[in-house]
Amino acid sequence: MSASIYLVKGREKSLLRRHPWIFSKGIERVQGNPIDGDTVEILTHDGKWLARGAWSGSSQIRARVWTFDKDETVDLDFFIRRLKYAQESRDGLIKRQGLTGYRLCAAESDGLPGLTIDRYADFLVCQILSAGAEFQRELITQALRTLYPECSIYERSDVAVRKKEGLKERTGVIYGETPNEPVVIEENGGIKILVDIRNGHKTGFYLDQRDNRQAAAKYTEGKRVLNCFCYTGGFGVYALKGGAKEVVNVDLSQNALDIARQNAELNGLDTSNTQFVRHDVFKLLREYREKGEKFDVIVLDPPKFAESKAQLLGACRGYKDINMLAFQLLAPGGVLLTYSCSGLMEQSLFQKIVADAALDAGRDAQILELLSQASDHPIGTAYPEGFYLKGLVVRAR
Repeated sequence: MSASIYLVKGREKSLLRRHPWIFSKGIERVQGNPIDGDTVEILTHDGKWLARGAWSGSSQIRARVWTFDKDETVDLDFFIRRLKYAQESRDGLIKRQGLTGYRLCAAESDGLPGLTIDRYADFLVCQILSAGAEFQRELITQALRTLYPECSIYERSDVAVRKKEGLKERTGVIYGETPNEPVVIEENGGIKILVDIRNGHKTGFYLDQRDNRQAAAKYTEGKRVLNCFCYTGGFGVYALKGGAKEVVNVDLSQNALDIARQNAELNGLDTSNTQFVRHDVFKLLREYREKGEKFDVIVLDPPKFAESKAQLLGACRGYKDINMLAFQLLAPGGVLLTYSCSGLMEQSLFQKIVADAALDAGRDAQILELLSQASDHPIGTAYPEGFYLKGLVVRAR
């Protein structure tokens, strides 16, 4: 018999709205002795059934819901159904945009808490980030092998959040071949991108910025473009495709810059008007300011500045500082494409930070576009935490 958790009176409201998390303070008592990852029944304080989820005794998120259907069991068929639905919901997008790289499973937003899966050609790259997903890794692997017999499965669970779940970081082959060399994917009708699955950021590439890379291209014709935190140069490739007269790609990682150059060449682009600069972005922007450099288009796609609420204030200062520097470097009429990938950063707060940065830089500015994550990174209506990527296209006078 599975263990049961009884919620504090009134704490069932979020579950009745289908939010998938139960926090430790919301639990009144536990019946049984679940181990981390065990499937538990979730009940109201007076014993009414609410959901079935995975227990995590080490995390503040003490349980994550697998299903709100009392008749649904968490077995191999469960994972096959969820993954098959996730694939089918993306098939139209894959066909329209000619994708060979996409997010197959977006964790809670696809009804599989703690499980992220990205597909790069014939490699499925998994991040198993919760005790429940870890406990079910064999069934998840079986489901993937059933649905994708042609694919190798590689794990990139080298993420600090696993520590909160009482788990060690983990990487390596789950099934099939090792991706020893970067894998080529295609997006947006033929743009080719090299993805370093073993050593790259996250699972290898930022698939969530796909639509935003394409959106950036329409601002770059005949322009001088500064691509900050460029990683493997995705925005730079699209800028060149859009007709940029010059692109400066900046990142701290030489390996990323080397792949950025390869990505430009892979797409048949002339790199004679392209720089690949290894430098700290904050320092370089200040150096450019002192030299009086100006750019027509600047892309700011920094790493996540806030991993927790305690870090949010510092993150706000960081975002404001770097956006102010960008505004100071923009030529009159120049365009800033600026992003935040922190789920803790609300859209309204991000807009205020950018507005304050423009003000401090002495620039009048207009927001031209509000941008977000690509649609293979859906946001569950009951799970607003799934909305993490915010972007603004801003013109400065």
